[in-house]
Amino acid sequence: MEGMLKPNSFNGKTILITGGGTGLGKSMGKYLLELGANLVITSRKKEVLDKTAAELEQQTGGKVLAVACDVRKYEEIENVLKETETRFGKIDGVLNNAAGNFISPTERLSHRAFDIVVDIILKGTYYTTLAAGKNWISKKQPGVFLNIVTTYAWTGSGYVVPSACGKAGVLALTRSLAVEWAKYNIRSNAIAPGPFPTEGAWSRLLPGELVKKFDPALRIPLKRVGDHQELANLAAYLLSDYSAYVNGEVITIDGGEWLKSGGEFSHLEMVPNEMWDMLEKMRGK
Repeated sequence: MEGMLKPNSFNGKTILITGGGTGLGKSMGKYLLELGANLVITSRKKEVLDKTAAELEQQTGGKVLAVACDVRKYEEIENVLKETETRFGKIDGVLNNAAGNFISPTERLSHRAFDIVVDIILKGTYYTTLAAGKNWISKKQPGVFLNIVTTYAWTGSGYVVPSACGKAGVLALTRSLAVEWAKYNIRSNAIAPGPFPTEGAWSRLLPGELVKKFDPALRIPLKRVGDHQELANLAAYLLSDYSAYVNGEVITIDGGEWLKSGGEFSHLEMVPNEMWDMLEKMRGK
């Protein structure tokens, strides 16, 4: 559970993390700062970003730029790139981490709910990737993309169908650009994490008694969930020069979960309709 890479592995490098203000994005960002990176974090909530930036700078002594951005709006992503270059000169890596998800039987979803999830995950990732990629190519600058996907990007999963669709698209984007943009010295890889509980995501996905009833650790061969540092170690490696020959790969870090039971949320067929009614009310629908 300790940091894996050599100290100063990211000295002089600037990494942009979408959805970097909370949860796994925040944990990965902290480790990159500890390794010497300059960090740029984005999300829609400026007050959350500012609080996180101050906290991370105090903990690590590193430099953090917080820029409010809705990844569904291309012009806001372009603004993030502009502000980053003004502050740090250049961007060396992009970690596409922003996501949205909630569990629901698909027939209960409105088309707008479907759009919200797919737009954040897929449109947000390809917008950010396109803007950063065009920037690097125009300047003949190398770069690296790291995209956070899921194991059900290739298995599919009931009850999170919009997320599965979006993540499958991100995985295809990762593999496609790994080939097309390699000539520009731009690499693209992905990580498919299993359960790494965060207060925000898990309270939304499995609120109240559900998290006890469907304890994710019980479905994992290693009988535990992931530690944030384990994911941060893998992310830092894939964003670093140590992984210079890794391109177009998706690395699973889930304790063997998907091999045991493909479709991370498909077991929710056991949830009765009454509980789905309650969950919808909790979401304010």
